[in-house]
Amino acid sequence: MALKGKDIITLKDITKEDIEFILENAEIFEKKLKNGPLKLLEGKILATIFLEPSTRTRLSFESAMHKLGGRVLTVSKDEMTSLAKGETLSDTVRVIEGYCDVIVIRTPIEGAPKMVSDMVSVPVINGGDGAHSHPTQPFLDLYTLKKEFGKLEDLKVAIVGDLKYGRAVHSLAYALATMGTEMVFVSPKELRMPDSIIKVLKNEFGVEAEEKEKIEDVISEVDALYMTRIQRERFPHESEYEKMRSVYKLDSKIMKNAKEGMKILHPLPRMDEISPELDATKHACYFNQAHNGVPVRMAILAGVLGKI
Repeated sequence: MALKGKDIITLKDITKEDIEFILENAEIFEKKLKNGPLKLLEGKILATIFLEPSTRTRLSFESAMHKLGGRVLTVSKDEMTSLAKGETLSDTVRVIEGYCDVIVIRTPIEGAPKMVSDMVSVPVINGGDGAHSHPTQPFLDLYTLKKEFGKLEDLKVAIVGDLKYGRAVHSLAYALATMGTEMVFVSPKELRMPDSIIKVLKNEFGVEAEEKEKIEDVISEVDALYMTRIQRERFPHESEYEKMRSVYKLDSKIMKNAKEGMKILHPLPRMDEISPELDATKHACYFNQAHNGVPVRMAILAGVLGKI
């Protein structure tokens, strides 16, 4: 019952014990799924409020709820909801809480999930708010790393790409620091990890993350490359995005210098930062990483609803 009734808004809401709890139960659920869907959340309803585009987060949460025997209500920007009539988000969520037992919300407005959690009595899970946070993505990232390496300690992970606007990597940095995983940040100077996050890593975790500008500088020494796309929708001007869009492209030429067992992760969607020629190699595990979202989010949902 470690997560019962808990909101998951940022990684600051989560302890190391919470992460271990989620990873352990994700493994249990993954094994149980081999025998078919479960009935653990039968009678429970998840409301997904997605006001930004999503494939993996939304569908994996919905799949997780279905596989646990629950049901799903969906609100999206493209549907004819009262948000289109001008209803405020606060009024919308006050109504929706009466229809469900847990809410997952994605919004372009930073801080909105926290506002929602303060207004409603059901658990609220942040599915991504602007460039701020995406707290459940790191759980499936950590789960993937643990499945691949059998551990999280004594690993070195390079986080590559748009570290300024990438909310998934902001959350991932906290999670890796919590679990004692070494990190190196690889980005152009214009897209480096925000100073606010670097300060927290140093002051709260004692982590002095290296910063590099080229993948070639780290490829031979890291256990995993966490590639990310350049966040086009976060740039204030299209011209700034165009300068950065193809700054990194991982291909077989660069991979020749990689460690033997090195793994490539990516939160997806990818643009052109990973060449498709790498998809069939032993290094690629980003599609498995996406699939891991189902047992991980099963553990999260069952946890906040007090069923494990």
